[in-house]
Order: sequence, then structure tokens, then C-alpha cells
Amino acid sequence: MSTKSNKKNRNNQPKMTRKEEKALLKAKKSELTQEERKLQRQIIKKRRKKRRRRILTIELLVLVILAFLVWGMNKLGKIHFTGALEVKTNDLDAKTEEMLSGYTTIALFGVDNRSTGNYESGNSDSIMIASINNDTKEISIVSVMRDSLFDVDGEGKYRKANYAYNHGGPEEAVNMLNRNLDLDIKDYVAVDFKALADAVDAVGGVDIHVDKETADAMMDCWTETEEVVGRNSKIVKADTSTQTLDGVQALCYARTRHTSGNDFRRASRQREVVEQLITKTKKASAGQLNKLIDSMFSEIGTSMSVTDLIGLATGVQSYTLKQQLGFPFNCATKTLPSPLGSIVVPCTLESNVKLLYQQIYGESDYQVSSGVSERSRKIVKISGCTEKDAKDYGYTGLEDISNSDTSTSTEESTESNSK
Repeated sequence: MSTKSNKKNRNNQPKMTRKEEKALLKAKKSELTQEERKLQRQIIKKRRKKRRRRILTIELLVLVILAFLVWGMNKLGKIHFTGALEVKTNDLDAKTEEMLSGYTTIALFGVDNRSTGNYESGNSDSIMIASINNDTKEISIVSVMRDSLFDVDGEGKYRKANYAYNHGGPEEAVNMLNRNLDLDIKDYVAVDFKALADAVDAVGGVDIHVDKETADAMMDCWTETEEVVGRNSKIVKADTSTQTLDGVQALCYARTRHTSGNDFRRASRQREVVEQLITKTKKASAGQLNKLIDSMFSEIGTSMSVTDLIGLATGVQSYTLKQQLGFPFNCATKTLPSPLGSIVVPCTLESNVKLLYQQIYGESDYQVSSGVSERSRKIVKISGCTEKDAKDYGYTGLEDISNSDTSTSTEESTESNSK
């Protein structure tokens, strides 16, 4: 009776405002009535209980954060951190520098070294640029044709773009991109064959439409791919709809170039696999993400710091893929005497860089640096190709190209000297 009555009486008491509680706590006991002193004791007791609960919550939160950091550092410890690069850029004007500062731009290299775990040399079988708008979180991915005729060392040596990584490692490859494209890339991420296969398997495969021509061509690199990855897979059959490819299958799909469109189409397939990986990663479960990290982190080389990687990772759910492009947009293929061989010629480098700025940054009237202008003239002199020599090989991402458009360019498309 008394307990229930007391609870009922307390519930029926008018609630005090915070201002009234503060005034009551500050008051001297000698100035209070017996009932007011009782209320004062109740308020003190309630506040102590709330403070203990708050401290316990903070302690639990700190423990969770510490556990996450220990887990994260353990994962990040698997990555091959190579340290900051000595980056060189063209003489860009202040307006361009300010605009580029609003983007995080990273070079992505798929290294064809026929062995896993080596990220300092090897032909860069895949060269991509990921440009992230820091405000909108939109990502533009540009794949650079590995046979593009570029200034590869800054000292007047013109070779295929993949020459830079093989002869100067990631630092020279990043500077090669900055030098020829008027960019300010500061960091890179390099992966080998096995990393892509492991990433695909970790997210449950990628959904790709494989036509008969591509399915047949995939057999050319099938055995080698299985050996490099270290596991076997089921032969891919052509299908009219999409099918889920595992790591070995997706790697063969991304590597094959013996189809119509040759290297242009291969670069497009590589972008397609990357797009699928981004889509699947955003939808991945905690278990899949953990598997992805465990399988891939030991197969990554990067100049990015731990802080930078964590910063990128925390925003992964907010990223959206805006567009995928193939560079150069306007080009011609040509076979020149050794050491150049079969090359892709930007027609011209200057006009292609202007178009690159228009597509990624929305700059329709961009004026290239003097360095790009000079290299553009040099490429014209070496190749003999100007803007009027450009052909439409398709797969640039600027517009949809029908298969019939690529059939006429098959014979003229480049056959790279390095697989």
C-alpha cells in the first residue's frame, strides 16, 4: 500500500523545470522546508545516476572505437605503403590549380608482372585515373590506352604510356600522366592480376554480358590466368543475358583483346568490371567487406597514407559513379619503326586534353599548358598524324557506338607488343 502510494504520489507531483531544479540545488538547506530538502536529495541522486550512465556509455563507445582502430590497423598493415611520391606537374595557372584542388585524383595501375606481390615494376597493363569530386562525391574514371604515344620521362623520350611504369615505377608513371594530361595527381594505387580476381570473388562475382566473340577470345589467356590466380574456374559460355562471373572469369574477360575493337574494347571491358565492383562493394555485407579487405589488402601497393585511405573508406557509401571514359577520345593507330611499334596517336594531344577537361571538370574553354602544347606538336611530328587523321574506334564513353562501327577499325586497331 505504502510503496504503490508513494510512487503514485511522486507521479502526481508537478514536474520541475531545469531552471527550478538548478535553483533548488543552489539553495542552502537552512532556507528550505523539509519537503524541499527531500526534493533536493532526489534531484542529486537522479543526476548522479544519469552521470554514471553517461560515463558508462562513453567508455563503451571508446572501447568500440579502439577495437575498430586495432582491427583497421591490422588490416591496413597488410598494404604495401611505398611513401609519398616526388610529384611534378606542368606550369598550371592559378585558376586551374584552384579547380583541381576540389578533386581527389588517383592513378590506378593494373600491373602485368606475371607474378604477384611486385608493384614497383612491370608493364602497366591497365592505366586508369579516378577523379573524385570532393563536394558531390561523384567519380569519373578515365582509362588511358596503354599504347598511347606520350612523353614518358620528361626528357624528350616518346614511347607507349605503359613504358613509364616498367622503367620508372609508379612515380614515373604518375608524372607521365601529369605531364601529358595537365593533371596534378599525387597518389597511386597499384594491384596485380590476383588482386582483381580476389576482389571479384569477395563480393560474390560481377554481372557481365559475354557475347560469343568475347567468350571464344577469353580462352587465349585462360590457362595462364588460372595459374597466376592459383585456382581453376568454369569455362565461360556466351549468353544473351548477363551472367555472374567469378574472379578468374572476370580477369580473363578484362584481359582479352583479340576481338573487334582490340585494345579499345579491352579498356572498355576493364572499366565495366571496375564499375561492377563499385556497385557490388556499395551493396556488400559486413562479412563480404571483411573478406574483400582480407583478400585484397596484401595485394595493393600505394603511396597514400593510412589517414587518406581511412578518409576515402569512410565515404564509400556516398560515392556515385558519374562516368567512364577512354582516352584519347580522338586518335589514330599506327605502326612505326622500333622502339615504338604499334601505337595509339592522340589526334591531337592538345585537343584531347581540352576535351578531357570538358568531360571531367566542365571546362569548355580550357587552355592547355605550354608543356602540353609542345608535346602535342612533337607527337604530330613523330607520327605524322593531325586532327584530320583521327578515326572513330568507339569505346570512349562519350557516346554509344554500334558494333558495326568497330568492324571497319579492327584491322587498324593497335596490336600491342606487350601482353
